[in-house]
This record gives sequence, C-alpha cells and structure tokens, in this order.
Amino acid sequence: MTCVLSFRNRQRTRTLNLPLLRRITRHLLEHQFGLTRYELGIHLVAAAEMAEVNERFLQHSGSTDVITFDHGPAGNEQLHGEVFVCIPDAVKQARQFRTTWQSELVRYVLHGLLHLQGYDDLKPGARKIMKRKESHLLRQVAASFPLRQLDKAASLRRSRLATRTSPLA
Repeated sequence: MTCVLSFRNRQRTRTLNLPLLRRITRHLLEHQFGLTRYELGIHLVAAAEMAEVNERFLQHSGSTDVITFDHGPAGNEQLHGEVFVCIPDAVKQARQFRTTWQSELVRYVLHGLLHLQGYDDLKPGARKIMKRKESHLLRQVAASFPLRQLDKAASLRRSRLATRTSPLA
C-alpha cells in the first residue's frame, strides 16, 4: 500500500476548496499520525446520501455528521478506510456550537481519522479521550492552516476584493 488520498464531493451545500482540505488531511496523516502508508477515501455528501449510508450500513435512520469504515487489518501500521462527512450537518452544528462550518468539517475528518487509528466513542470514558484528542488536533490544524479558506466561494470573493482595492491594481 502506498499513500493514496481521494476526495469525492457529492454535495452542493457549500463550494469547497478541496486542494486545501487535501493539504490539511495529508498533514494530519503524515505529520500528526506519522503514517507513511495509507489508502483513504473521503466522501463529502449531502444529508440524503448520509441518511442512506446510515440506514444501509448501520441500520440507523436519518443523517449524521460522520461515518467511518475501516477496511484495514487490525493492529497494522497502515490506514485503509473511508470517511463520509455530511456538509449540511457541519453547517447546522456550526451554528449550534457557535463555530464555523469549516472548523466542523475538519473536526469530522479528524473524527474519522481517529476512528481509523483505533479511537472509540461508544463509552463515556473513551468518548472523552477521543474528544480531547480531536480538539487538540483541531487547534493545531487551525493554527497552521486558514480554515475559513475551505469555503472556496468566500476565498474567491476575498481574492477579487483584494485585487480591486489593491493600489497596484
């Protein structure tokens, strides 16, 4: 297995800066988790598709924020899996928690990666450990990457505005 990271954007809620999300995810995999071998697919989906995945594979009704499928052998030094992220849930929960949907998106990717690293959130003690690790990593990522620029439309607007107001333009 080599280093393979693929993104599938099948939602229309937000226009995403996928190159930035790819850089963030690679940074997490290689620098935070120290992985040299991984095969990961990240699916960015709408609520209807997430509800379908949730029902089909987990027998739960309705949408959810993130679902992770681990395809790798247990206890191995490599990562092989898929992470499904629901962008509308990120938008909704960002409002609820008074954060940005971009931060929630990265939190969900992190959450999936932590599951693939063996973290569990089914029991309260394990959930607390996982949440603490997730928040720690999110703070590190936010300090190193411009998370608001994950909103491609907003980034383009800022770029156009800077060009128009630049004294060199």
